Amino acid sequence: MAVESGQRHESTQPGRGESGWQSLVSDWAADRATFRNVSWGKAMMWIFLLSDTFVFTLLLVGYMAVRLTTPLAWPDTSEVFALTILGHEFPLLLIAIMTFILITSSGTMAMAVNFGYRRNRRMAALFLLLTALLGATFVGLQVYEWTDLIGKGVRPWENPMGAPQFGAAFFMITGFHGLHVSIGVLYLLIVAIKVLKGHYDRSGDYEPVEVAGLYWHFVDLVWVFIFAFFYLL
Repeated sequence: MAVESGQRHESTQPGRGESGWQSLVSDWAADRATFRNVSWGKAMMWIFLLSDTFVFTLLLVGYMAVRLTTPLAWPDTSEVFALTILGHEFPLLLIAIMTFILITSSGTMAMAVNFGYRRNRRMAALFLLLTALLGATFVGLQVYEWTDLIGKGVRPWENPMGAPQFGAAFFMITGFHGLHVSIGVLYLLIVAIKVLKGHYDRSGDYEPVEVAGLYWHFVDLVWVFIFAFFYLL
C-alpha cells in the first residue's frame, strides 16, 4: 500500500514521466518549477515590463526607420533643444538635466527598497516620496520642453524646421514615456502612503516596494535609450 501510495503521489507531480515540450509546458502551467521562488506580484510586473519593452523597441525602431528614409533634412536636436540662459544657448542642457534627475531617482528608489526590507518605515517612505518628487520634476520639465517646441511651430503633422515626421516621432515617443513616468509617480505615492500607514508592517511583507522599484528602474532605463537614439544621434 505504501508503494502504491508513493506511486500515486509521484504521478501527480507536474513534469514527472514527461520529456521535452510536455515537461516544459507542465512546469510553466503548474507554476511550481519556473516561478517556484517568485511571487505573483513580481512575476506579473516582469511580464508587463517585458511587453512594454516590445512597445518601446517598436517605437524606437520605427523612428530610426523613418529618420533614415525621409528625403527631407532632419532637424539638429542640439539646436532644437538648446536651452537659452542670459542670451546664451546651451545645447541639450535641459535634456541633460532631465536625464540626471531620472538617474538620481533610480538611486533614491534603490534606497527606498533597501530601507523597506530593513523594516525602516519612515526612511522607506521618505525615499519613495523623494523619488516621486524627482519624477514629477521630470514631467514638469517635459511639459516645458513640449511647450517650447509647440511655440516653435512643431506639430505631430508638420515641422517648420525640416522633416514633418520629426514632430510625430517626438510627441509619440516622449509622450508615451512621460505617461509612464506620470503613472509611476502616482504609483509611488500610493505605495508611500501604505508604508506610512504601516500596511506592510502588519502584513510582514515589503515586497510591493521592490515591485514598484522594478517599474521605476524600467522607466529610467527606457529614458536612457530615448536620450541616446532621439537626442544624441
